[in-house]
Amino acid sequence: MGCCHHYFAPTANGDSAFTIDASTLTFGAGCLKEAGEQARALGMKKIGIYTDAGVRKLPPLETVMHSLKAAGIDYAIYDEVRVEPTDESFKAAARFAVEGKFDGFFSIGGGSVMDTCKAANLYSTYPADLLTYVNAPIGGGQPVPGPLKPHIACPTTSGTGSEATGIAIFDLLAMKAKTGIQSRLLKPTTGLIDPEVTSTLPSTIVASTGFDAMSHALETLTDLSYARRARPGGQSVRPPSQGANPFSDMVAFEALGLIGKYLVRAVNDATDTEARAEMMYAGTLAGIAFGNAGCHLPHGMSYAVSGLVREYRAPHYPQHESFVPHGMSVVLNAPSVYRFTAAACPDRHLDAAQRLGADMRSATPADAGEVLAGQIIKFMQATKFPGGLRSIGFSERDVDALVEGTWPQQRVIKNAPREVSRDDLRELFRGAMAYW
Repeated sequence: MGCCHHYFAPTANGDSAFTIDASTLTFGAGCLKEAGEQARALGMKKIGIYTDAGVRKLPPLETVMHSLKAAGIDYAIYDEVRVEPTDESFKAAARFAVEGKFDGFFSIGGGSVMDTCKAANLYSTYPADLLTYVNAPIGGGQPVPGPLKPHIACPTTSGTGSEATGIAIFDLLAMKAKTGIQSRLLKPTTGLIDPEVTSTLPSTIVASTGFDAMSHALETLTDLSYARRARPGGQSVRPPSQGANPFSDMVAFEALGLIGKYLVRAVNDATDTEARAEMMYAGTLAGIAFGNAGCHLPHGMSYAVSGLVREYRAPHYPQHESFVPHGMSVVLNAPSVYRFTAAACPDRHLDAAQRLGADMRSATPADAGEVLAGQIIKFMQATKFPGGLRSIGFSERDVDALVEGTWPQQRVIKNAPREVSRDDLRELFRGAMAYW
């Protein structure tokens, strides 16, 4: 493709095409009021609404319930979604779906809620042992057998992008690490993205989900090129995580520009409605981007961080157990990763840093990793985020366990622009222990 960056030049054994998945989404203040109309258009008559205990008490759910009632649609509410779901919480959510015999699903909450709803839809439609559809080598990696029931996703945080992806992530308790299910058939049928719902979000949640969005966009841009991934047997088996491509580039760059301008404002001033709305939009764009390309090392490493955390309890999140938010577990690895991956595609790292607002006046390709890492660190400092894994309770003694928890995440590790060994991972985790 002559119009595209040299990064996508054809290779002898690589893929010669990429797939564009465009989500059907409605964005705008007050659009949650369309819930009943949207559900009726999809033929829903009895809906399973998935949310968590916190969102259950908030006005957005009341708005949805009122709209569904006005449309004459029956529903039942499942409000026991776990923040950072586990295999056990996925199973419980699926049991509710089986018992409810719903003809459609509605999720309203953060990424955990939307991911749980995807899993409930899948396992109630095509019952199986939980690991059947889970990504190999951890699970069986079996394809989703066919279409699922309609699912309307309504995010209440600004950054997970789950409304635009066919990915559902959970903690596999026995392994003490995250894994997930990935299929284009898991993607919600449509989404209602109402930026008004973020007005009451605490700063730590805005920061964590915002860094998740930043990471989605950065990993999309620095993924291995689709043209360097092994050619699939046909379009039907091309994975959603197909690598960087011209479409995902376009969307990721737009997301990064918005994040660079609005993230700090959105975190530090809850009354800045412009910044919070723009971050909501950026989070959705970043979701579309990585849904068409995939993530790589920062996310792959984060799954072990989340599973092995011992004492840390993030402000503004549930305090009853040790917990590190997903976006935090991702971004704490990111500067270390980009210092490593920059050698594979320095121009892409520099372009990403520029979109985030870095000073590029003296930057050279040799500086690419440090420039991008430095810009991410500036955002971490400006939002009062922890300064590395040591700040949330990890030490050098944990490196081997972190590596072993990361290594099975081959779905994302192989999307990195450089090959990665266990020894490389050890150095990356050491590099992520402290940034200042």
